[in-house]
Amino acid sequence: MNMQTITNNLRIKDVAFIVLGCLLSSIGLNMFIVHAKLYSGGVSGLAILIQYITKFPAGYTIMLANIPLLVISFKKLNIRFTIYSLIGTVCYSVFLVITKDLQTIISTNDTLLYCLYGGLLNGLGIGLTYANHGSMGGINIITMLFKKKHDNYDVGKIGLIFNCLIVCIATLLNGILTALYTLISMYITAVVTDKIIHGMVRKKLLFIITEKEKEVCDYIITYMHRGATILNGQTLTGKERKVLYCIVHLSHLPELKYSIQNIDKDALISVIDASEVDGKGFDSSIL
Repeated sequence: MNMQTITNNLRIKDVAFIVLGCLLSSIGLNMFIVHAKLYSGGVSGLAILIQYITKFPAGYTIMLANIPLLVISFKKLNIRFTIYSLIGTVCYSVFLVITKDLQTIISTNDTLLYCLYGGLLNGLGIGLTYANHGSMGGINIITMLFKKKHDNYDVGKIGLIFNCLIVCIATLLNGILTALYTLISMYITAVVTDKIIHGMVRKKLLFIITEKEKEVCDYIITYMHRGATILNGQTLTGKERKVLYCIVHLSHLPELKYSIQNIDKDALISVIDASEVDGKGFDSSIL
């Protein structure tokens, strides 16, 4: 792999958001999660566990644990995902070391406050990283590798099993209360991550029933620079109708709806969330 290949797979916006996401997650962990002696999910949780026991910084553990995973990822997964994951892993590890002293900024006995804000910042960071086609390494790389080999397997189970293991260890070492607070923090992280990802990469699937399908289709292709497919439909009375099928970014939806209504004021437009879209004109799969 040469420098030209690496450069072609980098986008400044993506890298900027990945770096910001790593910074937010490291602040969330050090200022709140670690300060309250709680745990996070994935490899970060394992690194925090090692830090509690041995005092060895979590950032170093994360970096060391991800080296073999990144090597395998370079060989098996999409090159852009791997490069972005390398950037995310390095930034996350460095930021965890740099922000270590943030643990002393806030002093309170309210553990719930720590797990709420820790989960929030961690979720924001992870969401920004994932939404921009990267990761912070660890479990995410493992699940992607597993998904490529076992396409029909629910890879979310891998992260769930790993997190359950961390919670069990937390229970044994620090008691049930720490485990419960850790579960709250993990849940908040998962919810915020999901909201960030879907908020940034949401696509809309449109079904358009119109008698001016040619004009609408030409507009979508010429002015929206999107593809459109004409399907054959039929009403309950047996009348033949044409149905246009197309997918657009959320930001383009208002303009498209307005233009369709100008072309055919009687057009029926149905809009559905498209949770995942891969192919020409959209970001390709990380696999």
